[in-house]
Amino acid sequence: MTEQKIPLQDGDVVCEEHHHHSALALDQMKESIPSIEELERIAELFKVLGDPTRMQILTALFAQTELCVCDISDLLGMSQSAISHQLRLLRTTHLVKNRREGKSIYYSLDDTHVATIIAQGLEHIRHND
Repeated sequence: MTEQKIPLQDGDVVCEEHHHHSALALDQMKESIPSIEELERIAELFKVLGDPTRMQILTALFAQTELCVCDISDLLGMSQSAISHQLRLLRTTHLVKNRREGKSIYYSLDDTHVATIIAQGLEHIRHND
């Protein structure tokens, strides 16, 4: 059985069986939806995560406690300048953090939330393999 659509003004349509939820329930649902600003920040986060090179860096850091640029470069077979460029973006978006030890700078995941995102992503894609 398909739902019938009832035309309204200005081309809007509403489901004939629209009243599945009370107005109060719909208002409560609206309150739980993130703000536009939050949604924009989430979208930006996923854009950053949408790059395979950045994901390689993040998964390398996920597997290790911390790595320096030269270790990441060797591990991924990429130039140190390319790695540094990506690490700057990852730091700006609070996905990685760094610490200095003498002349060396070591990078790690910013917090447990980042590790959870990576672990959940890997679990999701491996779920049906």
